[in-house]
Amino acid sequence: MSVYTQLNLEQVHTFAMQYGLEIIEIEPIQGGIENTNYFITAKNGQEFVLTVFEELDLNAAAELFPVLQHLEQHGIAVAVPLTFNDQPIHSIVGKPAQIAPRIAGKHPMPSTVAQVAAMGEALAKMHLALQNYPLQRKNNHDHTWWAATAHELYAKMNEADQALLTQVFAQYEQMFDAYPNRPYGLIHADLFRDNSLYVGDSLSGILDFSELSYDQLLLDISITMNDFCSDYPDVSLDMEKAQAFLNAYQAVRALTDDEKACLQTYFAMAACRFWISRLQVAERNRNEGRTGTEILQKDPQEMRNMTHDRLNIEYAL
Repeated sequence: MSVYTQLNLEQVHTFAMQYGLEIIEIEPIQGGIENTNYFITAKNGQEFVLTVFEELDLNAAAELFPVLQHLEQHGIAVAVPLTFNDQPIHSIVGKPAQIAPRIAGKHPMPSTVAQVAAMGEALAKMHLALQNYPLQRKNNHDHTWWAATAHELYAKMNEADQALLTQVFAQYEQMFDAYPNRPYGLIHADLFRDNSLYVGDSLSGILDFSELSYDQLLLDISITMNDFCSDYPDVSLDMEKAQAFLNAYQAVRALTDDEKACLQTYFAMAACRFWISRLQVAERNRNEGRTGTEILQKDPQEMRNMTHDRLNIEYAL
């Protein structure tokens, strides 16, 4: 992840001592845009990940712990954080933070067909495992946020981008009303390849549940497929991978007819949300002077191109 909170070894060592760990090495991680993460190594050789939550408060971060326990009990590959005084979340430099075991594996860059299928199966199992989980958690990037943020950014766009944005919203609104049978539940909402780990073609871990929220399952499917089934800089959908994902997912949870009818529109909508989100982050970084090699800023144009592709090329799945 981007390193917004700079920590030294002494600070991390003091924090980790509460968990009974003697830390001898720390390494900042780059890869995402919201939280700060470090690989940390204990004296006995064990490796962990220290996460400093930049957007969530202590209560919101603590909500994730029992969810991860629940998923682990249902056979989903996740890293359950350590606890101190029966609590997983404590403060470091005034921010909520946790320590979790480091999962073996690498990000699937690029993904193989087998890796994509493994993710399709895992995501379906996760959706079923969380189907009746008693947690109400709002999606911070839901339709209300999307519409409001797009409106704020609209005036700063060129005419082509404005037209594309208008087209996405029009198609989404049409589909939303016409096909209402789209199940809701708790979703990951940010399941890109850099939030997964594999050993070979076997999924070893799903990472970063900071965006966990109650929303449409189809949104989660679309976000995940958009990334896993594209090989950047080519943003087009790899049909072999897309079909492998859907086959594996539906072997566990069959899509409704309405979900199938909406799928391509949701590909475009999901890409558009990340386009808008990246534009918003870029503007925030400029306004707050967040610069330097330790700050990762993902390219909004990538998601803009994907949005255009998903709207203008018909994929028969």
